[in-house]
Formats: sequence, structure tokens, C-alpha cells
Amino acid sequence: MDIQLIHQPDNAIAKVSLNAGEEIVAQAGSMVAMSGFVNSSTTLRQGKGGGIMGGLKRMLGGESLFLSVFRSPTPDGQVFLAPKFMGDILVYEMKGQELVVQSASYLASANNVDLDLGFQGMKSLFSGESIFWLSVTGYGPVILTSFGGIYEIDVNGDYIVDTGHIVAFERSLDFRIDKANSSWLGAFFGGEGFVCRFQGQGKVYCQTHNPGSFGSVIGSQLPPR
Repeated sequence: MDIQLIHQPDNAIAKVSLNAGEEIVAQAGSMVAMSGFVNSSTTLRQGKGGGIMGGLKRMLGGESLFLSVFRSPTPDGQVFLAPKFMGDILVYEMKGQELVVQSASYLASANNVDLDLGFQGMKSLFSGESIFWLSVTGYGPVILTSFGGIYEIDVNGDYIVDTGHIVAFERSLDFRIDKANSSWLGAFFGGEGFVCRFQGQGKVYCQTHNPGSFGSVIGSQLPPR
């Protein structure tokens, strides 16, 4: 499997080239174009994070109940995948480790990559962000999307990231939700709100724009219904 990213960073699209017998699993509705001989099907997946319970858990996290599977019976099968919104794409290689992904940032993955819903509980309940994040494990590439550009931060010790800018982070990192300012009033009136304080060693992937803040600005300009 070969994944080529085109039109980065603002309008990124993933061109996936499949060998004979290879499959790519993707969010429903993400396919833009594909070779005529590529087989497309819909699945709830099996195994970890699969089945009807896995699908319902993905719905709780803001994802689709079903996933699309694209399989090439012959070499040189092509599938073009794109996110719903404008932004960048990252290909992350899974090698048995765990990656925690903000649920709306998952686009596609190899067939040997497992998706499950991780409940972060009180850590993110008060952050204003989704309390359900995807737990990604297994082997092979996973394709992630962002709102705006995406960039990588190498954490070694303590690091702080605004909760609305997190795309994914390696599970070797521990984290807790904290206020950006020394006081609660300062945090809210300063416009920063909540942040995620990471500790340990690992990578955090961030997006340049905050979807929640963007939605608030755009929503305030729309005429009342």
C-alpha cells in the first residue's frame, strides 16, 4: 500500500494505491474517486472495536456507524479519500503502539489497524471538547485529518496544548485537563479556557485552527432561522 498526499495543507486529499488483495478502511462518505475494478463494501468491522457495539460506540464519539472498505483484486488499484472539511492530512504508521485520536480526525486506516472508543472521563468532561476519543492500535498506516494545517510536537517532560487544537497523541504520554491561566476567571476572560497538560515522552499532533472557536464565530454571523 502506498499513500500519497496531494494539495497540502489547505485542501489535502489522500491518493491510496493498493496492491492485489489489499484493503483500506475509511470513514463512510470519504471516497472521492477510485479505479473501476476496486470493490467497495460497508462494514461494522470485526474484532476489537468492531461489530454492532463498536459501531454504536463510534457514533457516540461523533463517527459513522458504518465504515467503508475498498479492496483491489488486481495491482495498481487507486482510491482517493478526502475529509469533509478543509484541512491537512497526516499518515501515521502504527507498529503495535497506541495512538489516541480526536474522533473527528480519523479518515482511514489499513485493515490490520484496530479502532476502539476510549472514554477519557472527567479528564475531558469539563474541557468543552469530546469526552470520547478513538483508541487506535495494531499495524499499518492510519490517515488523520485536521482543521487547517497539522504539525508535530515532540514532548519530553511537560507541555501544554489548547484542547481544541489536539488532533492525536501517543499513549506514552499522560495528560490532564487544566486551566490556561493561574485563576479560573483569568482563564475564561483571557479567551484561552482549558488546556491539556501532557507529561512524559511522545508526540502530539496539533491543528492550526480550533473547530469550536471557528463554529462560534461563523454561527454568530448567520441570520436567525
